[in-house]
Amino acid sequence: MRARIPVSRLLSVLTAGLFFGACRESVAPVASAVGGPEFSNAPGDGLHGAIAFHSDRNGCCQIFVMNADGGDATLVTNNAALNFGPVWSPNGMRIVFSSNVGGEFQIYVIGANGTGMTQVTNAAQAFNPTWSPDGRQIAFNSNRDGNFDVFVMNADGTGVPTKLTSNAGDNTPASWSPTGQQILFMRNLAGDNELYVMNADGTGVKQLTTNEGEGDHAGWSPDGRRIVFSSTRDGGNLHIFVMNADGTGATQLNSGDFTDDDPVWSPDGKQIAFQSTRDGHEEIYVMNADGTGQTRVTFNQGIFNAVPSWRARPLP
Repeated sequence: MRARIPVSRLLSVLTAGLFFGACRESVAPVASAVGGPEFSNAPGDGLHGAIAFHSDRNGCCQIFVMNADGGDATLVTNNAALNFGPVWSPNGMRIVFSSNVGGEFQIYVIGANGTGMTQVTNAAQAFNPTWSPDGRQIAFNSNRDGNFDVFVMNADGTGVPTKLTSNAGDNTPASWSPTGQQILFMRNLAGDNELYVMNADGTGVKQLTTNEGEGDHAGWSPDGRRIVFSSTRDGGNLHIFVMNADGTGATQLNSGDFTDDDPVWSPDGKQIAFQSTRDGHEEIYVMNADGTGQTRVTFNQGIFNAVPSWRARPLP
């Protein structure tokens, strides 16, 4: 139930990283005092659990984890590559993400403590991984057959991935439904990006939005009743919207002369984390699910802090 990062944005960040010399030699894993995005939920008041996110705060795009209150931010990946789009496994023990550490962008799984990094795809390029609710499968998109299509594979990388989409456009998985029976995804046809849903086997494709300029980040609420997504449907910059799971009743949650993107639900569905440029840099914010109480939680002031993911248990 998290947001996705588009391939075009990955490539633009790669260009920026090379231009600014972002991918310098890696250093030993260190803790960072500044916050990063991605909350997890536990009983009680305040922010609880742990957040995974990617950031350039150490000079290259790396994966970090932190407690939801901003404490104990810790480097997870430690290489001279670009590492993007972390997603907690359902049990909170592992993180799946995209990286070009081996040359081409592929899908990797790593322990939450930074150990056991394992490549699980090995064909063309692969991006935007997302776990099934039972943790047994991973959906991702790849251009191994030409266009970017959605594939599903075993979480350990064994077997042959199953191709779920096949059309003239590019397709990107957003999240599995809480029941695991459906997959929310984005389809771009001739520059028009829209949200769709399909059964987990690729059948029953249904278009949910019909507004040219929808964003490419979306996620199902924990109860399966709502979808959060980014869009330019207000005629301006990307901002965050919530709609019913059938595509009706869209409500805009923020606005302004800046961008809001990468929305992700808290595990209890009461809050939404997102990244915003409202203060001049891509930083992580959190707000109530109705759009009130928008609060900044990272203060890195680098190129970006983005694409949060959210688990229920705090760091050890």
